[in-house]
Amino acid sequence: MSYTAWIISIGNELLIGKTVNTNAAWLAKKLTLLGYEVRRVITIPDNEEDEVEVFRDAVRRGIRVVISTGGLGPTFDDRTSEYLAKALNRKYVINDDALRMVVETFKAKGLELTEPRLKQAKMPEGARPLPNPVGTAPGIWVEEGNTIIIALPGVPSEMMGIFENYVEPKLREIGPKLHFVEKSITVKGVPEADLAPIIERGMKMSSRVYIKSHPKGHEIRAPLVEIHIYVSSEDVRNAENEINKIVDYLVTSIKEKGGEILS
Repeated sequence: MSYTAWIISIGNELLIGKTVNTNAAWLAKKLTLLGYEVRRVITIPDNEEDEVEVFRDAVRRGIRVVISTGGLGPTFDDRTSEYLAKALNRKYVINDDALRMVVETFKAKGLELTEPRLKQAKMPEGARPLPNPVGTAPGIWVEEGNTIIIALPGVPSEMMGIFENYVEPKLREIGPKLHFVEKSITVKGVPEADLAPIIERGMKMSSRVYIKSHPKGHEIRAPLVEIHIYVSSEDVRNAENEINKIVDYLVTSIKEKGGEILS
């Protein structure tokens, strides 16, 4: 089976340079780590012609995984789910599971469920909603032939939250059988902001590495940061060698910054 992927970034703000497309770079790294071959990263405006065309083209070419970001919100120009339904020649309907998610979210926030907000529960018939742990609009998982289309919000925190909690585990399960090796280190005495360039260089050491920092202490008074590293490879020994090389680099660089490694 082919494990190809496209990333579709939707939004006029991306095309005019108002917003930097960090979502695409983040997703490309994640998909590569999971063993998917990212063939295209496409940026298109919020309009029916372009969205319908690109979704249909991906299905026609048999791309295994298509991930779009943007256009799932309550405003008048957030119409990705509607255009996706048209691209797949499916009815655009209220999804009962998505409706429950949307109702619960707005009730919890004490907000009125208006018609524009209700729109976030509509999606192509036969789609599955993906819970949004950060915002209000559920993601969408829909399959057409051999192609899986996953529509995610454009807000980075919402996109990442849905992907890491609900998309990544499933793509790992159905994707190529890779070995994943994980390690964590805890750093004392260096603020997360000062660790960022070190982590960025570590990420560039391999196409199959992902590094995430989790602040545990006060950023200035008592910085304490957990750094999680994981690497994938077809061969477990290669994965172990890669992660050891990256961890050695991180530890050395952090100590040069005056940091203390607790674990």
